[in-house]
Amino acid sequence: MKKIVVTGADGFIGSHLTEALLAEGYEVKALAQYNSFNNWGHLEGLRHENLEVVTGDVRDAAFCRHLLKGADTVMHLAALIAIPYSYVAPESYVDTNVKGTLNICQAALDLGLERVLVTSTSEVYGTAQYVPIDEKHPRQPQSPYSASKIGADAIAKSFHNAFGLPLTIVRPFNTYGPRQSARAFIPTVITQIANGARQIKVGDLSPTRDFNFVTDTAAGFIAIAKSDEAVGRELNIATGTEVSMRDTLETVARVMGAEVEFTVDPERLRPSKSEVFRLCGDSTELRRLTGWAPKVTLEEGLRRTAEWFLNDDHLKQYKSDIYNR
Repeated sequence: MKKIVVTGADGFIGSHLTEALLAEGYEVKALAQYNSFNNWGHLEGLRHENLEVVTGDVRDAAFCRHLLKGADTVMHLAALIAIPYSYVAPESYVDTNVKGTLNICQAALDLGLERVLVTSTSEVYGTAQYVPIDEKHPRQPQSPYSASKIGADAIAKSFHNAFGLPLTIVRPFNTYGPRQSARAFIPTVITQIANGARQIKVGDLSPTRDFNFVTDTAAGFIAIAKSDEAVGRELNIATGTEVSMRDTLETVARVMGAEVEFTVDPERLRPSKSEVFRLCGDSTELRRLTGWAPKVTLEEGLRRTAEWFLNDDHLKQYKSDIYNR
């Protein structure tokens, strides 16, 4: 049985990935960020004989060595991800995203782990210069967040090139689904509708995104971890289709049976040069190496997501009237 460490396991994608790994029979050590409340985020309530939850912080190098002892593989997802907050707290993003990745890579190298997966983001590409976006597309740091992830990717790749660390950079495009943070577009629309709003506050509705349902993203991670040919590569997890924010809003309203209007909230607009206006990913390499393909259509994924948020116990965790940076 492989023992896999998942950092950021208390988060949105990380918790779904943890569940998927357990379902496939792996032994998982799941990292939740240390806090004095002993809160495990989205791992709360998850119990499994092959699951060990630990709390800590990837910004601490000594802790990272302690975390990875005895593991075969690490899937590194721990990161600060909210773009608006990166405008006001950029140093935090460097500390967590760049230094945290450095600490994980150094610990994995020192301890001789068999595989390291480092999570990137489609935001490193910025507004598409061509579509579909393949892994050779230029990097464009259009926000402090994307700059920190470009830096983290570079640190990780250097450990493969300089030291032979068996590493893959995993680059999901726009993942959505149950448990996603309210700072993301789809949850903020769903929670406003679910709480009775018919005048929906949004940002710019013209950009396009390549949406992955979260179970498909998790399946991509696992497929990459199983592929020896993926070592040393950067791999997109993408559907190859793009949908505008406006069309996404209309689809959410349709699956929820709601008639809504939208109003642009200036607080939700990015600076003009920071907005990523077009994302559409090319996952040819991932499909060729692993056979991965998305299984959940956007409409079906939005329906599943809305159903989760409509559960009263879930909905009350979100403050739909407050914009979450």
